Amino acid sequence: MSSAAALSVRPCRKEDLGAIVRIYNDAIASGVATWDEAPWTMEQREAWFAAHDERTPVLVAVLGEAVAGFAYLTLMSTKSGWRFTREDTIYVDPAAQGKGVGKALMTALLAEARRIGVRLVVASITSSNTVSLELHRRFGFREVGTLHNAGFKFGEWRDTTYMELDLGAAP
Repeated sequence: MSSAAALSVRPCRKEDLGAIVRIYNDAIASGVATWDEAPWTMEQREAWFAAHDERTPVLVAVLGEAVAGFAYLTLMSTKSGWRFTREDTIYVDPAAQGKGVGKALMTALLAEARRIGVRLVVASITSSNTVSLELHRRFGFREVGTLHNAGFKFGEWRDTTYMELDLGAAP
């Protein structure tokens, strides 16, 4: 992926799912951003995508002509009182890291959150994932707590740091 290539963010389409599977499965195999331990199949990703709707948008970053990352919002709970809160998730292709993809995805994802009337965006980040923690801090997220020994991956117990960003009252 050329650093001179144009970067854009758009809604995810079904034909993007192959790239999403590749990016996510790389994250499973090589890092602790996700605590999934088995690779996802295309069928799992298709079912995941079908479960997203207007209230839980999925975006992709395109660098040149290639999907360079993806981001989405999920419900914190299906209980009606939680309807103004979402959890954010962002993954960037290793070949595109350091090229502004995470920043572009976060900018677009927060714009989508505001558009759909979200008040609070929450992030659950593996505490050793300093890149993601810093990205969230740059956008105004603040740490609200840590769950210690909450997950287990690669033979070690993992902590997760919770962060939040209050977007203010919906328009």
